[in-house]
Amino acid sequence: MSRIVGSVALVTGANRGIGRAVVEALIARGAAKVYAAARNIEALADLVAAGSGRVVALALDITSDESVALAKAIASDVTLLINNAGALAPGSQLSTSIEQLKLNLDVNYYGTLRTASAFAPVIEANGGGSIANVLSAVSFASVPGFGAYSASKAAAHSLTQGLRAELGPKGVKISGIYPGPVDTDMAKALEGVEKATPASVAAEILDGIEAGDDYILPDPMAKQAYATFREDPRSLEAFFANFA
Repeated sequence: MSRIVGSVALVTGANRGIGRAVVEALIARGAAKVYAAARNIEALADLVAAGSGRVVALALDITSDESVALAKAIASDVTLLINNAGALAPGSQLSTSIEQLKLNLDVNYYGTLRTASAFAPVIEANGGGSIANVLSAVSFASVPGFGAYSASKAAAHSLTQGLRAELGPKGVKISGIYPGPVDTDMAKALEGVEKATPASVAAEILDGIEAGDDYILPDPMAKQAYATFREDPRSLEAFFANFA
């Protein structure tokens, strides 16, 4: 379990969507400091202004070793890392260019691994804490038309399981977060489906982190997808095929 009150958090991809909502929720729940990270820190100005001196803008490109190393040196007091930054390059795995396929993996898998590897020893040195990776319900089954994205999130899900086994004994709790459709810029292409609000998802994420949940299912579709996956994985695959 990890307490939000008094924690020092780092949220990647904090400039919009779920990341921005998580920063706001952390401040509302009493985090001592929140590093709001994004490639363009100018997009974080309003978050910093509204943060009562507790939000620190941090330039971070999770696809760059140098950028992550610099962020680690600056944010050396972190006890909670929320790996939210992500990319969604849609398309069939058969027809999408290799460059587009690599974009999904570079951000969603390698980027998550890069930040987790950098900050796990920081969190351990600060007495323990948590890393929470924002994944997706498509980690459990692929959605046609979003095959490369689904594959990258499945890889990040496997990464999260591996980190849990490796870092748990060191006092670093690992959680996976598996949202369904959320009303963000990234999900604009999904039309005609009910979407959770970023604020409601952020609240569920922080509840799950404080409860010490391994699997955080922050919206109704996420809960349904995971329940179906546990009961009959093939049924979830068929559901997502029809959903697409």
